[in-house]
Amino acid sequence: MSTTENMSFFFKGLEIDQRTREYVEKRLSTLDRFVENILKAEVEIDLDKKGKFRVEVMVHTPRNMFRADNTTDSVEASVDLVVDELQNQITHTMDRLRTLKKHGGAELKEKMVSGEEIE
Repeated sequence: MSTTENMSFFFKGLEIDQRTREYVEKRLSTLDRFVENILKAEVEIDLDKKGKFRVEVMVHTPRNMFRADNTTDSVEASVDLVVDELQNQITHTMDRLRTLKKHGGAELKEKMVSGEEIE
């Protein structure tokens, strides 16, 4: 399932044009390479009193929820930083799961070779 299919946008204090919306969708669609089965993505964009753009993105998967936000002078810059942070979070989580599976498999193999009872 593609990220852009289940993407919700929320705006506070501004409206964005179609070009910017397409840019956000394109950047978030790159997350599909890092994690499968993204259920939905929520994008919140607001303009603060100082004229800076705050972008917050929450990505929901069956097992995890990833969230990142950033505030800069442009929507595009904020989106780029948020997507980079989400990629880091997803990569870290996937690496951790891979390591846990590897260690679990090694422990099971060790018990089988030594003839211990497997709990």
